[in-house]
Amino acid sequence: MSNKRLKSLRIRAFHAQAGCCFYCGLPMWLASPNELGLRPRSARPYQCTAEHLVAQQDGGKGVAGNVVAACHLCNQRRHKRPTPAPSPDMYRVHVQKRMAKGKWKLPRPRLAVSGHAQAITMEPSVR
Repeated sequence: MSNKRLKSLRIRAFHAQAGCCFYCGLPMWLASPNELGLRPRSARPYQCTAEHLVAQQDGGKGVAGNVVAACHLCNQRRHKRPTPAPSPDMYRVHVQKRMAKGKWKLPRPRLAVSGHAQAITMEPSVR
């Protein structure tokens, strides 16, 4: 799949999900950390990524129904596990349970100094 196509699917998923991560429900930024009022150095975990629900290596297609928007942190943690990545639904439940218990460790965002920046609300969206 071309990068242009994947970018288009990521943007579509971002807007369909109201800018919130598929797994943790926290707000993400799409084009610039300024969207959340974050300093660039602390913004990477909240960057929007395209997540294939069925991986391409497993036959997943690059279509809207198979691509969701996930924050960089959730995407990375799902795939950098010592065991095979859990299904998207299982991982979403895992993340939500850990968040409810206060055990999903998130890097603390550093807000930009600009008075124009809108501060990030670190509460998951209601699903």
